[in-house]
Amino acid sequence: MTTGTVAVAPVARAAEGRRADLARLSLNTATTKHLTLPEAAAAAAAAGLSAIGVWRDRVQEVGAEQAARVVADHGLRVSSLCRGGFLTTPDPDGAAAALEDNRLAIREAATLGTRELIMVVGGLPACPAPGAAARPYPSADAGAPDPARDLVATRQRVADRVAELAPYAAEHGVRLVLEPLHPMFAADRAVVSTLGQALDLAAPFAPEVVGVVVDTYHVWWDPDLQRQVARAGAEGRIASYQVCDWVLPLAAEPLNSRGHVGDGYVDVATITGWVRDAGYAGDVEVEIFNEAIWAQAPERTLATMAERHLRHVLPHL
Repeated sequence: MTTGTVAVAPVARAAEGRRADLARLSLNTATTKHLTLPEAAAAAAAAGLSAIGVWRDRVQEVGAEQAARVVADHGLRVSSLCRGGFLTTPDPDGAAAALEDNRLAIREAATLGTRELIMVVGGLPACPAPGAAARPYPSADAGAPDPARDLVATRQRVADRVAELAPYAAEHGVRLVLEPLHPMFAADRAVVSTLGQALDLAAPFAPEVVGVVVDTYHVWWDPDLQRQVARAGAEGRIASYQVCDWVLPLAAEPLNSRGHVGDGYVDVATITGWVRDAGYAGDVEVEIFNEAIWAQAPERTLATMAERHLRHVLPHL
């Protein structure tokens, strides 16, 4: 149950010797996909940033303790760890493995010194892997109900497993940060599609234990977004703000269709203002999946991130 305590993300400040105008800008390592953690940390520090959002694959290449040292040695803080989740399987053995992996992610986040563990909850059981073709119906009668395509039951499993993980996260001082994904990813990555759904899932728990992330790429389209951002702020649940843009045409792999802020259709200025008014004063992560951007020199990517932050985000924070 909620405790009545309002959890507020800490105010993001510039590290010593870093650019004050980029104090809240954080490099999510997905944006520089081909860099190792030491390389990404060095690039972020060289660009004047004070924060980095880390993906678990980069942490596990060196181990959580060494990853924490790498980040600290570059004078950075960890804005979040990506990602936990994928909690939707109905298979008992698969569920046990998923829960154990999430417990590991919680420990990794604690070791890195971040309280924010981003959670992508998982898609339908009919999907064998993200981006894969659906499993066939279990019988010749394609009109029969199929539990692997049951959205209601799948979302209930997410709720049940978040409840299993919440006490463990609380023990380690880590917050489970639910991320709604655009509805086009409901089949294979996240059956939670709106900020309102994420907040409903978080509601039974204290805000310092379960929060939400506002990711412009995933929620920009939502006609109820302003109200739900305000609700998230009133409940103290905004744990992270991630920005990038929605660009067209979509890539063959839709996941890789993100662009730099200002290159697409997202009204970042308005959404940023809503997040500001909701009381969020933490880091702003740039998380971009895009083959063309990954192929660029990281210095160019960081320079573009900084320029777009100053032009499109900072004036509205």
